[in-house]
Amino acid sequence: MIKFGPSGNSESFYAEGNGHTEQAASFVKKRGLDCFEYSFGRGVRMTEDKAISIGEAFAAENIEISAHAPYFINFANPDDEMAAKSYGYVLDTARACKLMGGKRIVFHPAAQGKASREEAVYLTEKRLHILREYIELNGLGDMIFCPETMGKLAQIGTIEEVVRFCKIDSVFTPCVDFGHVNAREQGSLKTVEDYYSRLAYMIDELGFERMKHFHVHFSKIMYSAKGEIKHLTFADEIYGPQFEPLAIALKRLQLEPYIVSESDGTQAEDAAAMKAIYQGIL
Repeated sequence: MIKFGPSGNSESFYAEGNGHTEQAASFVKKRGLDCFEYSFGRGVRMTEDKAISIGEAFAAENIEISAHAPYFINFANPDDEMAAKSYGYVLDTARACKLMGGKRIVFHPAAQGKASREEAVYLTEKRLHILREYIELNGLGDMIFCPETMGKLAQIGTIEEVVRFCKIDSVFTPCVDFGHVNAREQGSLKTVEDYYSRLAYMIDELGFERMKHFHVHFSKIMYSAKGEIKHLTFADEIYGPQFEPLAIALKRLQLEPYIVSESDGTQAEDAAAMKAIYQGIL
């Protein structure tokens, strides 16, 4: 089934006096949501006991949990030693996620740097082949690793590039951040067809079964000529994208992804708004 939930804790979570991730399970459940994404954006610094405690809390509420790997991953880094750190960031995230009872790990693929676009994409692809081997060697082949579409032009992560990476092996499933796509493409996502055509392309390339439960990040994002500037909330009336056309496209294509709100401070509320919009479409 399709699932909706927040990335991290919204301002209302803390306003109600909560302070521990374990409490997020009941907070999310009470709002009728289904999933939660834990961010290790600044690094994986969690004890095994804490991960297990979080997992028990979310299992008790039947809330799915995923994890976002550190933001500084760069599989296109020309320095092999620095790139090796990226393998560790992904694998450490996966181990922690597994202890929390989750199965999905989202990660940023790379930055272009001074290389040509094709050189950076090729090096990222090469390194993801190696990551695939490390995943198996570490007994993490039952997890799902989601390279994410990125919002800045200088980042590796167009829809086409993410599809290319996911063709490496079935352990990879796309994370499509539609706010990033919209920012990168200067407000390209407006109509049902805008979403439908991109999703249909991914289904054609990767197959329906891989795409049926793909991963989604969604928020409105401010952008400039260079792409993403910052995440906004659904209250913003200047920047997109709008969720309803995506909801219609998902229903038409019979896709049931995990949809994670990355709104700035209102992620739980905006996740609930997306679920209500989706349920209201016949």
